[in-house]
Amino acid sequence: MQYDDAIAYLLQFADFERSGRFAERPDLAPMLDLLARLGDPQLGRPTVHIAGSKGKGSTAAMTESILRAAGYRTGLCSSPHLHSYCERIRIDGRPIAESEFAALVDAIRPAVKAVNQREDGRRLITFDLLTAMGFLAFREHAVDVQVVEVGLGGRLDSTNVFQATDVCVITPLSLEHTPILGDTVEAIATEKAGITRPGSRVVMAVQAYPEAAEVVRAAAARAGASLQEVEQAYAAQVTGISLQGTRFALQRPLGPPLSIELPLLGRHQVENAATAIAAVSALPLAVPDEAIAEGLRCVRWPGRLEVLQTDPLVLADGAHNRDSARRLREALTELLPGCEVIYVAGTSADKNISAIVEELAPAGAHVIATQSRHPRSLPAEDVAAAFAAAGGDVETVVSPAAAIDRALALASKKTVICLVGSLFLVAEGREHLGLMDRV
Repeated sequence: MQYDDAIAYLLQFADFERSGRFAERPDLAPMLDLLARLGDPQLGRPTVHIAGSKGKGSTAAMTESILRAAGYRTGLCSSPHLHSYCERIRIDGRPIAESEFAALVDAIRPAVKAVNQREDGRRLITFDLLTAMGFLAFREHAVDVQVVEVGLGGRLDSTNVFQATDVCVITPLSLEHTPILGDTVEAIATEKAGITRPGSRVVMAVQAYPEAAEVVRAAAARAGASLQEVEQAYAAQVTGISLQGTRFALQRPLGPPLSIELPLLGRHQVENAATAIAAVSALPLAVPDEAIAEGLRCVRWPGRLEVLQTDPLVLADGAHNRDSARRLREALTELLPGCEVIYVAGTSADKNISAIVEELAPAGAHVIATQSRHPRSLPAEDVAAAFAAAGGDVETVVSPAAAIDRALALASKKTVICLVGSLFLVAEGREHLGLMDRV
């Protein structure tokens, strides 16, 4: 099987990421059946399992980078990808090769066929298969520790397949995927906290919503899991901010203060870094301070307030809900005071674009509304209408590549161009600017 054939096979199954249609599942029986037929490859190594509404990908990347700097062989499962499905399965920080990806698909096909012949009629979904492939790769590469990012929710996510987990991380929680996860922060927090396991160590990031924090505390208590709240145990002081990154000093429960250089932009990434440090500190592994500093100094997580080019300045951020849009606006104001902003904006159809617009529109920016080629994308005309209703200065350019070129033509020395609203749009922007190899 070749890589293209492997992708075609995977996309024969129900794929929420592409369709936006989510079939409710009462439990994870088909996924557990698949893993059992593969010899339970998810077991046999320390695990950090990460759920949340925002920051979970960044936190996962930082956690993996620290552990790799400490000398451990690492496996990272994350989603979605920017340019290639291979990015979702990383060994020692590197996406697996297309040939290995195809071989993993070949390896799971007999088990997939058997599971999909279950008498109860329940079937596997694409994300089940991708997750199983990640665990299989981790076993084949004999990784020392695995970092697993939840895809959607937590309680019924394909990754929630552990009887015991060393560390469960809950990153900041907010409203998202409300038709699936619930229309209150408490309901969403209940789904996310569903990854908590008896006897595990739970690390809870700083939470903007007190009701979300209460749900996580209750879940940990019910499971008999220890809980460390980053807001109580860690204190960060930012000492420098530039387009090259963020410097900060971190007080922690044990050990001397840490001095950290982080190449990621935005104060929210400092909070994510503190959460990652808490996560690795909770593992039954030796992680020296030097590895923490080195791992964070070298971390890469593209598409999250990423500098794509400098003349003119082009940034990209996959901000997809109110809270992430607010963080983006705050970061732009702090990093680039007085700059003119041109947003190249496009979102998925299932996102609350009104909430995103409310956070971004007050910046007084010019908006070029566009639409990525992803099947879940909101039409560019609808994006434009949402910004126009908020009083924005808006034009519509359907192709992301053409929209970026239009923004570049309009830019002056005082302009920052920012791709925003969807990682799918960010991916097409990086592709257009020739940055696909920087992942």
